[in-house]
Amino acid sequence: MSNTPDLFILAEHAELLKKLAEWDIAYHQNDAPVVDDATYDAAKKRALEIEAMYPTLAKNGASTHVGAAVSDKFKSFAHTVPMLSISDVFNEAEVADWFDKLPDQDLFIELKVDGVSYEARYENGILVRGLTRGSGVAGEDITANLLTIPDIPKRLSGEFPDVIEVRGEVYMLRDDFIALNEMAEVRGEKVFANPRNAAAGSLRQLDAHVTASRRLSAFGYTYGELSNRTWKTQSEYFDKLESWGFKTTRPWAHHANTMAEIQNVYNDIMLKRAEIPFDIDGLVIKVNDVATQEKMGARANSPRWEVAYKFPAARAITLLRDITVQVGRTGVLTPVAELEPINIGGVVVSRATLHNADEIGRLDVRIGDMVTVQRAGDVIPQIVGVASRGENTTPYVFPDKCPVCGGAVVRESGAVAWRCVNTLSCPAQRLGELEHFVSRKGFDIDGLGTKQLELFISRGWIETPADIFTIIARHGDEIKCMDGFGDKSVDNLNKSIENARSVDLHRFLYAIGIPEIGEVTAKILARAFGTLNALREAQAWKLKTIDGIGEVMADEIVSFFADEHNVRGIDALLQQITIRETVSNIATDTAVSGKKIVLTGTLSKYTRDEAREILEKMGATVSGSVSAKTDIVLAGAEAGSKLQKAAELGITIWDEDDFDNLIQTQQ
Repeated sequence: MSNTPDLFILAEHAELLKKLAEWDIAYHQNDAPVVDDATYDAAKKRALEIEAMYPTLAKNGASTHVGAAVSDKFKSFAHTVPMLSISDVFNEAEVADWFDKLPDQDLFIELKVDGVSYEARYENGILVRGLTRGSGVAGEDITANLLTIPDIPKRLSGEFPDVIEVRGEVYMLRDDFIALNEMAEVRGEKVFANPRNAAAGSLRQLDAHVTASRRLSAFGYTYGELSNRTWKTQSEYFDKLESWGFKTTRPWAHHANTMAEIQNVYNDIMLKRAEIPFDIDGLVIKVNDVATQEKMGARANSPRWEVAYKFPAARAITLLRDITVQVGRTGVLTPVAELEPINIGGVVVSRATLHNADEIGRLDVRIGDMVTVQRAGDVIPQIVGVASRGENTTPYVFPDKCPVCGGAVVRESGAVAWRCVNTLSCPAQRLGELEHFVSRKGFDIDGLGTKQLELFISRGWIETPADIFTIIARHGDEIKCMDGFGDKSVDNLNKSIENARSVDLHRFLYAIGIPEIGEVTAKILARAFGTLNALREAQAWKLKTIDGIGEVMADEIVSFFADEHNVRGIDALLQQITIRETVSNIATDTAVSGKKIVLTGTLSKYTRDEAREILEKMGATVSGSVSAKTDIVLAGAEAGSKLQKAAELGITIWDEDDFDNLIQTQQ
C-alpha cells in the first residue's frame, strides 16, 4: 500500500476533521450537540482508520484532538497536566485487542458517566480553582460554579496531598433533570434535550447563582497534578476520594482479570442500566495498578492503560412500568409503553410505542418486564423485545371498551387497529381533532395546547373548530379569572386566534383532518385545485389522475366532503375564516423539478420544514417514505432505515453539501 493518500482520501479526511471540529464546538462550547454519539463516534473512528493507514495525516488529526477550544466568555487557564480523552471501543473484539496487549491484566471497571468533565485544584485542602476540560490543554475557569455543587467539597477532609487536582464528572440525576424540565415548561423557559446538556449548560453559566439553582451532582474518578501519591491502585484512589469527601461510582465498580469477566460486567450493567439513577453511555476499563499506568503512558490524546467500552447508542434496556392506551383523533386505540426513563442516543426516553394489540401479543411483552427499547434516526422509540422477565407477570389484555369514553371498540375486517366507534361524543377524539387543527402545520394557534383544550372542552366551551374563533368573545372574562390565565395571556391567545382567521388552502386541508391526507398530500391537492370549492366538487376519478393521489385517498376525500357532519363543520368554520387560494409559484426548470425526494435524519443548517419548503418551491415533491419511485434521498445526521433502504434500491443519496450546491446553483 502506498504511504501517500490519494485525493479522495485527503478530501474525505479533511471533511471528517471539519465535521468533528464543528460538532465539538456545538457539544463542548454551546452545550447543544447536533449529532448523537453514534454518528460522532463513527466519524472519529473513520478518521482514525485513515490516519492509521497514512501516518502523515495523524499530525493535527483526530488522534491529537481533545474537546474544543475554550470559549471567550470565560477566563481560561492551562491544565498543569493535559486533560486527555479516553479511546473508545465498541465491541468485544476491540476490547480483546486492547486487553491482549496489556502487561498487567488486573483491571478496574467503572461506569462511564454521561456528564461534563471538570478539574478541581486543591492547595492545602482548599478548593482554589475549577476548570472545564476545554481543549484538553486549557480549560475554562468555573471555580465559582463548582463551589455551588454539594458533591464537590470546598475543603478536603482526612489526610491529603498538599496539592491535588481531582478530576471527575458533573452530571444530573435523571429525576432532577425531569423536574428541571417540568419547571422550565411551566415558566416557558428552555427545555433541555437530555441530562448531559442540562448539566453542561448549568455548569458553564456566567452567573454562579444559576448553577446553584440547578440540582447538579458530581463524581471524582482521576487526578491531574499532585504533590505526592500514597495509593498504589485505582481502587485505592477511590478510597482516598471518598475519605476526602467526594462521591465515586464505587457501588457499580468491578474488578476483572479476563475477557469473559469484562463481558459479563458489560452485559450485567447493560441490563441494569435503567436502575442506575443517572445516564451512562458505557464502561471505563482501567489497568488497576498506578505504576503500570505510568509506565504505559499515553498517546497524543488518550492514555494507553484505559479504554471506554461504549454501549450501543440506538438501544437500551429498561423497565416496563405500565401499558397505557391512547385514543387518537380517528378513534384508533394505540398502546403505549410507560418506561423507566433511559437515555438512548442522547435523548431521554420514557415512553415507546407498542403499535397495536397484535404487536403486544407477538412480543409477549408484560408489565414488569425488562425490555429492549430502540431509537434510531427519525424513528419513534419502540420496544423490540423482552430482555428479562421477573416473577408474577401476566399477559396483557387489550381493552374491549374505549378507555376514555367507555364506548365500544371494533376491529374492522382486515385491519390491525381497534377503533372507538363513538366518533361524535368521545372526548379523546374531539381533543385529538382540535389538537390537530391548531397544530403548527394546521392553523398554528399559539397558547391553545392540550391542557387549554382539555379545560375548554370539559366546560363545554369548545366542541368544534369553529368554536375556537368565538371563545374569547363568549368566555374571555371567565378565562382571565382562571388559574394560569390573566389579561396578558388571554390577549395573546386572542391575537393568535385572530392571526389564524386567514389561512393557506393546504394548511386548511391538513387541519380539518381528512383521513389519509397529511401535510404533503394537502399541498398536492392545493396546487391541483387552487380553491376549496373546486376540491369539494371533485369526483374520485379526477382525484386519481393527480400524481400522488391513490385510490384509497381519492375515496376518503370524496367520502369526507359528502359526510353531513363534516359539511356542517366546514360551513360553520367558513363563517369565521377566509382561505387564501393557492397561486402556483413553483419553479419548473430546476434540477429537482418533478423529482420525488425523501428527507431523513437531521440537517445542521435547516429544519426539516425549511428543507421541504425549499425543495417544493424548486418543483420537487417531498415524500415521507422511500419507494422504487423515489428519485433522491436527502440524508442528514442520524439517518436510519430510510437511508438503508435507499442504498438497497440504488436511489441517489445526497448529503447536506449536495443540498447546499443545489440551492447555490438556483440563486
